[in-house]
Amino acid sequence: MKYLHAMVRVRDLDASLRFFRDGLGLQETRRIDVPEHRYTLVYLGAPENPEAEIELTFNYDDEDYGSARNFGHLAFQVDDIYAACAHLAAMGVTINRPPRDGRMAFVRSPDLISIELLQKGAALPPAEPWASMPNTGEW
Repeated sequence: MKYLHAMVRVRDLDASLRFFRDGLGLQETRRIDVPEHRYTLVYLGAPENPEAEIELTFNYDDEDYGSARNFGHLAFQVDDIYAACAHLAAMGVTINRPPRDGRMAFVRSPDLISIELLQKGAALPPAEPWASMPNTGEW
């Protein structure tokens, strides 16, 4: 397993970049603009370990994040997403967003922290029971 990033939703991307980049000294490592889905992702890393990133998610439409919705999830890369989900399910963990695409799944910790699991390398071919499993709850 490899730790990838933590995601934080931000209301004002310019103000957030001023804080994280200009204030804290993090460096922008990449940016993904997705206007058709109305969001921008900006990844920032510290100079000494830029591979452990913070993902700033800026949604174009205003949303009330409440007191905790601004923190999105922790992300981990796994060697076999199906095996990882099967292991967690066997432990009684709900697979909130199954890996139907062979690439991404979401689960929640006992404290309801969202955890994103991402397949290392290319997506695995779709496989049951995951391919037809519906989403459960929130992630």
